[in-house]
Amino acid sequence: MRNILIVGAGRSASSLIKYLLDKAETEQLHLTVADLSVELAQKKINNHQAATAVAFDIHDAASRSKLVSESDLVISMLPAHLHIELAKDCLKHSKHLVTASYISDGMQALNQEAIEKGLVFMNEIGLDPGIDHMSAMKIIDEIRAKGGKMLLFESFCGGLVAPESDNNLWNYKFTWAPRNVVLAGQGGAAKFLQEGTYKYIPYHKLFRRTEFLEIDGFGRFEGYANRDSLKYREVYGLQDALTLYRGTIRRVGFSRAWNVFVQLGMTDDSYIIDNSEQLNYREFVNLFLPHHPSDSVEIKLRLNAGIEQDDVIWDKLQELDLFNPNKIVGIKNATPAMILEKILSDSWKLSEDDTDMIVMYHKIGYELEGKKQQIDATMVCLGDDQTYTAMAKTVGLPVAISALMILNKVITTPGVQLPIAKEVYEPVLQELEQHGVIFNEKVVDYKGYEN
Repeated sequence: MRNILIVGAGRSASSLIKYLLDKAETEQLHLTVADLSVELAQKKINNHQAATAVAFDIHDAASRSKLVSESDLVISMLPAHLHIELAKDCLKHSKHLVTASYISDGMQALNQEAIEKGLVFMNEIGLDPGIDHMSAMKIIDEIRAKGGKMLLFESFCGGLVAPESDNNLWNYKFTWAPRNVVLAGQGGAAKFLQEGTYKYIPYHKLFRRTEFLEIDGFGRFEGYANRDSLKYREVYGLQDALTLYRGTIRRVGFSRAWNVFVQLGMTDDSYIIDNSEQLNYREFVNLFLPHHPSDSVEIKLRLNAGIEQDDVIWDKLQELDLFNPNKIVGIKNATPAMILEKILSDSWKLSEDDTDMIVMYHKIGYELEGKKQQIDATMVCLGDDQTYTAMAKTVGLPVAISALMILNKVITTPGVQLPIAKEVYEPVLQELEQHGVIFNEKVVDYKGYEN
């Protein structure tokens, strides 16, 4: 019997746990699902005989060490900053580790010891980061194997509401981490490379610099730039590429409307609003508008943001019930971003019958035998329900698949790593296809850009 310790039983763990429980008998697995809430862990294992739910506090060093020592492999679904103590316990007890998070400096510092002990510390193997790495490297490696020279790499990803549940004017609902949506793009200018020239987009301009994307069967989307598109330049071996751009996907029109909040200052998370718990929504909006002896909040906002009365943006703002004097914020010591998140959660919460959707789009341009070409690869994954969401599938399944492959010695290269080696991405992508995570690739005319 092989023991897998899964730490964290949140929303992203549902498909991960189900996958491993479905394999438990044939693969001789026993899962220990550990969470601060033992009730949540019990719900996720659903009385399965091959699993045990335990209450767990990551800061309880003795309990943590004991659980790690009793496992053959540890999967951490905790927030990234909490992985490191588990990772140190894995080194102490010589156990493999899998996470879906970006590799931190602290995690990278453990690389040499992991190599010396022959341990696989697989990170960045969720959705984004994760499936984006694997699907991109597959295409890049295939181009290089033919002798092609890389020219362009663009990659977009977004968590959206599925078409059948898309019933508001924003064409958007919170399918994951509302706070991250509200704070998206902050913390420095977006940086990318376009036709050999470095480009920067400051936060206050970010949502007015979008790119349109068409996906067969799903229509038109838009993408805005991620903070640092050059992060994986060396990792992917794209030092000679002329264009490097990574972005976030939304439905067309979202970014233009979202920009109203950015320009007003409602997404700011750097200061606390006095008496925030007593404010109503209308008063909150008025905080960011100039005083006028007679103009209403609505008129002041339209004039301030330059919104015509017949503009669809105005309809979108009204749909959020922004001007309701009867809705109270009710959050003490709240920042503007926290209050905006509360307001949006009223309107953008998934209802019981709603399903979500993940969209990923790669544009990879190259030169082969003197001819410039481009491969466009798209993936759309639809959720089943509120438990087995598209987000849970695309984050959790690659984690589960790679964990089992590490135990089965399909993946053997030791050290702290992300899934860019063929040894990893090839078998994981093949199995993901069996679960509906399928990339459709087509060769199109190369689309370069002007400086």
